[in-house]
Amino acid sequence: MSLTKCLLLALVATVAIASVSAERARYDNYRLYKANTENADQLEVLKQLEGSSDSIMFLDGVHIVGADVKIVVAPHKVPDFLEIMGKAEIKYVLEASDVQKALDETEEKVAIKGRATRAYNWAEYYELDDTYSWLQSLANQYPGVVTLIEGGKTYQGRSILGVRITKGGSNKPGIFLEAGIHAREWIAPAAATYIINQLLTSEVESIKQLAENYVWYVMPHANPDGYVYTHTTDRLWRKTRTPYGSCFGADPNRNWGFHWNEVGASSNACSDTFAGPSAFSEIETKSLSDYIAKLKGKIQLYISLHAYSQYLLYPYGHTSDLPDNVADFEKVFDASIAAVSKRYATKYTGGNIYDAIYPAAGASVDWAYGTQDVRMTFCYELRPSSNSIFTGFKLPAEQIVPASEELLDSIVAMAAEVKNLGYFD
Repeated sequence: MSLTKCLLLALVATVAIASVSAERARYDNYRLYKANTENADQLEVLKQLEGSSDSIMFLDGVHIVGADVKIVVAPHKVPDFLEIMGKAEIKYVLEASDVQKALDETEEKVAIKGRATRAYNWAEYYELDDTYSWLQSLANQYPGVVTLIEGGKTYQGRSILGVRITKGGSNKPGIFLEAGIHAREWIAPAAATYIINQLLTSEVESIKQLAENYVWYVMPHANPDGYVYTHTTDRLWRKTRTPYGSCFGADPNRNWGFHWNEVGASSNACSDTFAGPSAFSEIETKSLSDYIAKLKGKIQLYISLHAYSQYLLYPYGHTSDLPDNVADFEKVFDASIAAVSKRYATKYTGGNIYDAIYPAAGASVDWAYGTQDVRMTFCYELRPSSNSIFTGFKLPAEQIVPASEELLDSIVAMAAEVKNLGYFD
């Protein structure tokens, strides 16, 4: 038996039963490495290592030879990890020697729970209950325009709550916006709520038209259990909270029933890209997909918000084959990324998911395109750029507004181009 395999088996044997307590996870003296493989054998070593221990966390999927993979390693696992890297001759660099310190240096500014005296705003991040209370207040404040909608339930019994906005009436083309499917990507739900507020209050003509010409369905938190867990226990949590043996959760953006688990996902329940034991195994994706399916024919544009890397992506994730209307996708893409840069000169890139970022089957945008006849589906990976380390998932609260402003600029241009191409007819 090879040394590499022995070490991997040793790591598997040390997997701890995931804690169900509310004790907050800390990463004192954890190290952040960036690894890069040069061949299929090295890639396979990283695939075996991913999910082998709760003391080794992969921040990137292990899918492509030559792609950078960021890995967080607990202090007591560093010798084993470095031995595996050395034995497999995998190149790596140390990017941070104390992950907790790097996390602490990024000020996210979380609102005080309950907001007894402060109005909901975009200078801070909010807990789930506060955002839900705000959504409920909008339904009271804008009767006949804002309707509370429930996109299903979670494993822990929470609602997947959103709003339907019919400022121009209910017989308009539909735009569905989903955010927060990955729990640690806090900027996504913050941007979604910013867009809701702008659709209801902005006096800018282009935004008023965006609100009045379409029916909007906005779900700021597609993974409520995971989001709550990032506040109470582990800021870097990504998945749902369904128990699977000694591990918890599946990746809810690998769990949709379209070419499920064909590529770019894991069958290891401890992996951050665990696709689940079957398509729609997660009640979150099953119930949300059921809700969307009831809207079939009413939705012409589907938008999913993620973070980070400043990408705009379109189908497919399971194959490099391109959609039959790829020429139209490219036109909308060009208009959208041109608009996103105008306000703050922020540069986005992207293209089809498989080639632009990595193979990733089972995503919501592919499912909407492939099964629901939504001919325009896009995924935004919001600020910051991929060069960042922990500001990626912990974007400072002071960037919520500018990140959301440029996103809305882009969506205005996106909707206009989709309309020009006739998809809203």
